[in-house]
Amino acid sequence: MAARGGDGEAEAGSRRRVPLLLAVAGAAYLLDLGSKVAVVAELENGAPVKVLGDWLELLVERNPGAAFGIGEAATLLFTVIAAAVVVVIVRMARKLYSVPWAIALGLLLGGGLGNLTDRLFRTPGDFRGEVVDFLHIRGFSIMNLADCAIVCGGILIVLFSFLGWEVDNREKTAKEERAGALDGAVRGDAAR
Repeated sequence: MAARGGDGEAEAGSRRRVPLLLAVAGAAYLLDLGSKVAVVAELENGAPVKVLGDWLELLVERNPGAAFGIGEAATLLFTVIAAAVVVVIVRMARKLYSVPWAIALGLLLGGGLGNLTDRLFRTPGDFRGEVVDFLHIRGFSIMNLADCAIVCGGILIVLFSFLGWEVDNREKTAKEERAGALDGAVRGDAAR
């Protein structure tokens, strides 16, 4: 497929996607950080704000645990895990040539950094900071935009793994280029 589009497309398929990963991560991080700053300043200690009837409301809550309030006594452990996830993604970026994987990993990285920022800098401090959650879905959970990015990134990673899409698609791109070139040569011979 890449060979049909000329040298530009073949070259695009072999470029690392680190800038895309960083752009997605940066956007997810900044949206999360900005939303937390805004809700803490405007809504903390206030009445919930209904967004979609009784289904979704803005309600600020500090969460020392993980998702769904699990593990409130293990805040330091969650900080270490979040930091490890960030390091793993940064290391994976060296062999990242897939656009879909760059988006998925960027969401995971941005969300992880958002919650890690809370763990590092929010009270009570000392790597035990409480994460600011504010999206209250009635009967389900209370979360933040970092959690949403992590969940979306995780779902995409599972989907891409299930589909057999690779982080480093250079080998696949090279095979497609060889197959396209071979197909073109066969067509050229048949036309003679």
